Order: sequence, then C-alpha cells, then structure tokens
Amino acid sequence: MTLSDDKFTEIFCQVDTFCIHFHQALAPHILGNPPKKKPKLSVSEVITLMILFHLSGYRTMKGFYMDYVKIHMCHLFPNTVSYNRFVELMASANLPLAMFVKSCCMGSCTGISFMDSTPLRVCKNKRISRNKVFEGIAGLGKSTMGFFFGFKLHLVVNDKGEMLNFVITRGNVDDRQPLKDPAFIKAITGKLYADKGYISAELTNALFCDGIHLVTQIRNKMKNCLMELKDKILLRKRSIIETINDELKNMCQIEHSRHRSVANFLSNLLAGLAAYSFFPKKPAIKYDPLHTNQLSLIYNRTQVMRTIKLRASHDYCIEFLPCSAA
Repeated sequence: MTLSDDKFTEIFCQVDTFCIHFHQALAPHILGNPPKKKPKLSVSEVITLMILFHLSGYRTMKGFYMDYVKIHMCHLFPNTVSYNRFVELMASANLPLAMFVKSCCMGSCTGISFMDSTPLRVCKNKRISRNKVFEGIAGLGKSTMGFFFGFKLHLVVNDKGEMLNFVITRGNVDDRQPLKDPAFIKAITGKLYADKGYISAELTNALFCDGIHLVTQIRNKMKNCLMELKDKILLRKRSIIETINDELKNMCQIEHSRHRSVANFLSNLLAGLAAYSFFPKKPAIKYDPLHTNQLSLIYNRTQVMRTIKLRASHDYCIEFLPCSAA
C-alpha cells in the first residue's frame, strides 16, 4: 500500500478526533492527579504510528520507527522519542486503541454476514514448554493445520469485507462459544454463514430467536436438508473471510512469535485490525438482489383460474338441479 502525507493526515485526524472525545469522557473518572509532565508524543500520534506500521510493509516496529519515522517523517512527527520510550507509550495506548477499533473501525450489517476463527500462534510448537510470556494465559488448541499454542481471533464480516465484530479467546475455546454472548451478536442481523465447526441445533434455534439465521454446510454422515439456492451460492462465497484472515496475517502482520509481553501482543493485534479498516480495497462479493413481481403474478394468475373454475362449477350445479327435479 502506497503511503502519502494525505493518508497520514487522514488517519491522524480520525484518531485525534476520537482521542479528544475519549479523554473528555474519561477525565471525570480518573483517580488521583494528572501527571505534571506530558509525553512528547501524544496518544493520538502513538496510535497513528502503530497503524502506519501495519500499512507500511515493514516486518519489525523497530526498523519502521528508526529507519523511516525518525528519518523520513520528521516534518510530520517532529517530537519523536527513543524507541524504548515509544514501546512504553505503545503499551499505555492499548485502552484508547481498543475503543477506537470497536467504535470507529467497524462496518454496518447488511443482512449477509460471514464468521470464522483463525489461530494466533505466539510461538512454535517445539517451544511451547519453554514459553514464559504467555504461560497460564494462552491455550493449546487445534485447527485444520494441526495443534498450536496461542489464541483464537473470532471475526465477523459483511459482504463488503467490513468488520462487524471480533473477540479474542484462548486457543482451546470452542468456535461456537462467542455466538452465545448477546453482546457479540448485537450488531448481527439476517443470514450468518459459517463452516462446519459451527453446526449446532441448539445454537441455531437460539440465534433464530434473536433474528439471526445461521447457515452452515452439513457433515458427511448427516442427513441432507433443504436449502435455498442463494444460501448455497453464498456458502461458496465464504472464502471472503478466509481472504481477510490471510490479509490480516500476511499484510497487517497480526501474528508473529516475537512478543515479549502480553501488552505488546494486544497492541500489535489491535493496530493490525485498525490498519485493515483503512485499506482502500477490501475483499467483497457482488450481491445485487433482483426484486421482481414475477412470483406475485403467478400467484394472482393461479387465484384467478381457481375463481373461474369455482364459478363454472357453481353455475353448472344451478343449471343441473332443476333438470333433475323435473
């Protein structure tokens, strides 16, 4: 993705506007006295740099900050700090960054949603027993690619490729568990397409009562069931969320094994999700429903034919009765 000063300004203006309202709402609830000395980099500048890192194509934050920000972006960020201090500021900006992603980076539901979970590995399998950073926090799970140690990102998107909601769980949590949370499904309405891991009659009935129709494929040993043609077609388009997960991992780099703290893991993940919302072109499907009155015409024609037949039989009975009486 090509970055320009206009793109920098656009991202910073959105982040700064949110941070102003966020601090105004948070100020009455802060305990103690505010710090006398403010940091050189504001919270909005720190969040902007975190988002720009995931849009830049750099593999490490240190290389992006030392080789690009402090050399080529001095006119936009003149009060840069050392890299160690910047890492500390990143950890302190996790709360406003999470609120920014949840409130400003989510799309609107269109009635067609796709859901899937993807593993977030925090280390390689041969180093699971030696990992101390996420000991007692991450979990050992299993995906289609085998066992992993880390977390799961449960993501819901619409047909335009926009995120509707997300949640992070341990790696050993069932994929269907987030759908049982009313706060998670609050922004979802209409059809929800998922893979075979979400098959559950109890969950389908519970979601249907909340206005959500869960559509999944059937397993090999399950009985066949009737399904609308458009649902079969949209189930084949479920690759859209697989593409989004691939972009989040390979372009936004939300998954790597170089984390040195849990706060660093959260800041990297949240900044990657925020960076995805600024992509100029997202994976999407073209779904233009054709509204016609063809079905109503057939129905009206059937009703007219039935009325004619009833009237004809009624007239025949009227004419036939006197003859029989005679």
